[in-house]
Amino acid sequence: MELRARSLWLLTEPLHAVTYFDEECRGLGKALGLKGFWMGYFASRTAPLGAVEPSLATAVLGVFAPGMVARALPAAWSTVSPAHVLDERARRAADALRRIHPGLDTTAAGLSGPLLTVVENAPTLARPLFAANRALCDHADPVERLWQLSTAVREFRGDAHLAVLAGEELDGCEALVLAVAAGRVPKDTMRQDRGWSEEDWAAAADRLRSRGLVDERGDATDRGRRERTRIEEETDRLTEQLLRPLTGPGTDRLLEGLEDVVRRILAADVLPFPNPIGLPHPDEDRSRDQSD
Repeated sequence: MELRARSLWLLTEPLHAVTYFDEECRGLGKALGLKGFWMGYFASRTAPLGAVEPSLATAVLGVFAPGMVARALPAAWSTVSPAHVLDERARRAADALRRIHPGLDTTAAGLSGPLLTVVENAPTLARPLFAANRALCDHADPVERLWQLSTAVREFRGDAHLAVLAGEELDGCEALVLAVAAGRVPKDTMRQDRGWSEEDWAAAADRLRSRGLVDERGDATDRGRRERTRIEEETDRLTEQLLRPLTGPGTDRLLEGLEDVVRRILAADVLPFPNPIGLPHPDEDRSRDQSD
């Protein structure tokens, strides 16, 4: 079941991720009068929680530098309401998916039923982003609904992943340094993409080095790689409960249906490889684990 939980991530993350990489979706912030992509990112990612303050947003997102979040929030809420952001992000994501897969309206209906079963029966305790996104899955538009359900599944795993990192006593910067050291995410851009200073990054590397997780060159040690594997296995374990409401054949049908959609997304070259979300290229081993 844990392997199927990993497959569920691999097949819902690309659906969700058009919101970060499709050009129209990336223009959300500017279209709403916000200052660029990142202000739009933080507003849209946290809007399901309401007009949150930066301290709460930093906590639930987990791996972004507090200063980076504070440059976007709460300033964004003086320009646009969370409800407006939510409407616009769903519309743009659905438009992107329709451009990629013109027949998706018909396919979406068959996928949304089992995904809704998965999402409605999942626990919300200690899963704030999942709980907030689950409440948004009643879109009348079938492709918006499919995207939102995929987003809820994605955030369920994200909440679980952060819980595992906390249990391993890794802070956000340390988690990213270890992910880079293990080759899971781009080395050249990850620090800047998450807003950490060179000093923050070096200090986190020193802390990991003192724990025997990275070496003097900044590469993951054998112990560090085992730690990353353990983190992903535990994330899978916490995520597999999503699939419990479905039968084995029902899970297989859902994954097969999602795979057809994802093949079209990948063929459209919307998603870059490598990428900061740790999504592996389809030519790579599909068992490669999620990164931060």
